[in-house]
Amino acid sequence: MDILIVGTGYVGLVSGACFAEMGHHVICLDINTDKINALNQGIIPFYEPGLEELVKRNASAGRMIFTSHYKEAVERSLVCFLALPTPSQEDGSCKTSYLMDAVEEIARHMDGYRLIVNKSTAPVGTCHTIKDTLQKALEKQGKSTEFSVVANPEFLKEGSAVSDCLKPDRIILGVDHPSITGLLKEMYSPFTVNHDRILIMDILSAEMTKYAANAMLALRISFMNELSLLCEKVGANIKEVRIGIGADERIGYDFLYAGIGYGGSCFPKDLRALQALAKENHSPTPLLEATELVNQNQRELFFQKIKRYFAKRGGLRNKTVAIWGLSFKPETDDMREAPSLTIIERLLEEGAFIRAYDPISMPGAKKLIVPSAQMHYASSEYEAAKQADAIALITEWKQFRFVSFDPLLQNMKGVAFFDGRNQYKAEEMEERGFDYFGIGIPTHAHRVLTAHQDPALI
Repeated sequence: MDILIVGTGYVGLVSGACFAEMGHHVICLDINTDKINALNQGIIPFYEPGLEELVKRNASAGRMIFTSHYKEAVERSLVCFLALPTPSQEDGSCKTSYLMDAVEEIARHMDGYRLIVNKSTAPVGTCHTIKDTLQKALEKQGKSTEFSVVANPEFLKEGSAVSDCLKPDRIILGVDHPSITGLLKEMYSPFTVNHDRILIMDILSAEMTKYAANAMLALRISFMNELSLLCEKVGANIKEVRIGIGADERIGYDFLYAGIGYGGSCFPKDLRALQALAKENHSPTPLLEATELVNQNQRELFFQKIKRYFAKRGGLRNKTVAIWGLSFKPETDDMREAPSLTIIERLLEEGAFIRAYDPISMPGAKKLIVPSAQMHYASSEYEAAKQADAIALITEWKQFRFVSFDPLLQNMKGVAFFDGRNQYKAEEMEERGFDYFGIGIPTHAHRVLTAHQDPALI
């Protein structure tokens, strides 16, 4: 099948590569000519495990081409996917102008029936707006061309997007006419060989499903983070609590890890958009508001833990803190809404020196927090920790799991370790000589730190 993907971000490029891998002929279009030129040279605009090999293999086979020109791309394609950015606006709602601009361009070059499939995360009702926009654009040109509009939300996780796309746990299709389901099932049939993962529903429900899924996952994370603070106050261990509640089949273990909160391009933006939609429709959403508030507070609580530790050691000014991990999660270079940005900025405000390291995302991080005498980007986790007063693990990259801590500790000035992802075992870290602090974990260092403080501040 001939497929056009408009937009070559995470969703568009991954989807295009996976459709091509399944034998479809795919045209990836983007108005950013620099990005298209780079893709034609085999240069991928972002890091995603397995994507570069997939793109190069299918481009070499002629199943995947890249262009900035709508005319030929639309004329050659039966199915047109929309995978455009829908960034947050000041009120939390999504900006959909990029989406509608693409729709008008498609209408300009339509010469027959087209199936328009929206993969962009956009407000409930967007597909109806796309349909109206397309119809008006066609009428303005004097065309009576038929078309269909489908909602097909994506559920890709950065760091495992290729696998998620090739082996989806479900494919949501929102349609207004059952007659087009045959074409959609044919297109997705290579992804459903083992069993049928396709769920057909109405368009509005499909659009809402995307927001509801991300809101539920964010809620689980914030719930555990809120409990982790209570665990620290009463001496319970959030890691043990997770095992206890996760064993309940009604709950399960996924997204129950306490830490310093979620970030990235999906959860923060989608929660704000869902709240904006609710506000527009006069529907209270206290759970969503609390979810976002807990997430933001978690970063500040982590910073305050570091600040309290150094309060009796002369304060943070002129102290050196090694930051391990910068991206919002492992296996991606995405710095959008990354917790590291908030924590680093707070440390810099206090006069601390930062030595940061991330295996992938430092080029992007340098654009957001420029290198300076106070902000140093290291070549490894070991160099970052050299002469540091403390280490703060922010992103749980796999290479941080088995670090040679003994020589590392010998080259540090201090012994503090703040584990923002509960990556390590507290007992082992304390035996090595660290003042170890996790999230929601009782440790000797935490008990000492909080022994003489106002419980309300702990």
